[in-house]
Parts: sequence; structure tokens; C-alpha cells
Amino acid sequence: MTSSYGQFCPISMAAEVVCTRWTVLVIRELLCGSTRFNDLRRGVPRMSPTLLSKRLKEMELLGVIRVEPTAQPGISDYVLTEAGEALRPLVMGLGTWGYRWMESTLSLRNLDPTLLMWDMHRRIDARPFPAGRSTIQFVYPELPESHRDYWLVIEDGTPEVCWVDPGYEIDLWVRCPLSTMTAVWMGYSTLRAEIAAGTIEVDGNPALARSMPVWLGLSVFAKPRDQDGMDEGRNPRLRGPAAGPAAATGPAGR
Repeated sequence: MTSSYGQFCPISMAAEVVCTRWTVLVIRELLCGSTRFNDLRRGVPRMSPTLLSKRLKEMELLGVIRVEPTAQPGISDYVLTEAGEALRPLVMGLGTWGYRWMESTLSLRNLDPTLLMWDMHRRIDARPFPAGRSTIQFVYPELPESHRDYWLVIEDGTPEVCWVDPGYEIDLWVRCPLSTMTAVWMGYSTLRAEIAAGTIEVDGNPALARSMPVWLGLSVFAKPRDQDGMDEGRNPRLRGPAAGPAAATGPAGR
């Protein structure tokens, strides 16, 4: 590490490991199951490859991760050690705190379609999908053309997100503002409410459309909503609108 608080306090020493810029987000991605460099980049698309390499090397030296060679030349897996895995409750606790105490409108100002689609594909419930391949196209019409379309491909129970058209027949189209889909994903709104309001348009296979509330899932931090639309356990003073004007900055690495 390049700097130190110069204190023997364990909180100080732990902060020197996890509180450098981007480090806790890289740990989040590792905890979510990403082990390859390119997959880690998908979860932190605005982090430069050079800085990601630097943080991974720092975490390896500190014993948070270990680097394991794979059968592919030049490709390694980055795997959490016991010390790294022990950070899980800390990182998840930060997310739970942020969800409960940070105003939802602040979250919806930080829109990122690459992170949203990457996160969504990790939580897809493949059980409602038929055998074979199903392709769902998500369209965010307000974004620049180069970042407007994304595809989820579920083949034999395995979800994959595609950043360019895979060329498969589309089974379902989903069209909405990015802020709306982010609000649904984070549990600030519900899919059924947004479809009923016309802010999310769904067209295609009727069975996949009906089962969308099941297979789409929610962010790991999203909480069930009560009949009044409140997120259980959230601070009512910090409620924000489910969706509103928000500009997305273009993701890197598309």
C-alpha cells in the first residue's frame, strides 16, 4: 500500500487494506463469484485495467486473494483466501447499510447499464425457461445507440449477457428507461407496477413475459415491499421516487 494511517488500531489497519479507491468493489465482485480479469472488469467498468491489475497485486501481497493458473495460457483465476472470504459480512453489511440509509434518488443518479446487466445476469432464475436457448433483448431508448441494446441468453439453464447482438432469434423484448429498470432491480419499485404504468414494455413469448417477475430476480440488497410500496426496513424519511430524471454515463469496455 502507498500510504498508512500510522496507527496500531485494527480498524486503521483494516481500512488501509479495503478503503483504497475501488478495492471494496473489486472484493464485491470476487465475493459474487467473478474470478477472471475480464469478468472483474465487467463489474467495475469505469476502473482502468491498469488500476485493477495494481489492486489485485496489492490484495495478493496482503493475503486477501491468491492467483491460480488455469489450463489456458496467460489466464489466471483470482480466488479469495480465507482472509478475503472473511470480508464477506463487512462488504455485505456496507451494502445493506447503503440500501437502508442512502436516499434512493442518489442511487438512481449513478446509472450504469453495463453494471446493471452484469448484475442481473448473475441473479437470473433459469427454472422458468424452457429447455434449449432463450434470448431476451433489453432496450434503453434514451441511451446513445452504442449503449442502448443488451441481450440475456439463457441456454440449458446457464445465463449469459451479451454486449453485441448474438444473432439469435429474440424470444422477448423489454423496453424501458434505464432508471426504471435500475429502480426495479434495486427494489425501489416493482416490475408489475412499472408494466401496469406503461413505463416498462414487454413483448414476445407470453410465458416468458408472465414469468418475468420470477426469473428476473432482484439485487441481493433489495427488500420486499409492503402494500404501501415501502421497502421493509428502510428509513421512511429517505424515500425517493422509483424513477426520475437521471443521466447515465457511458460504460467502459463495451
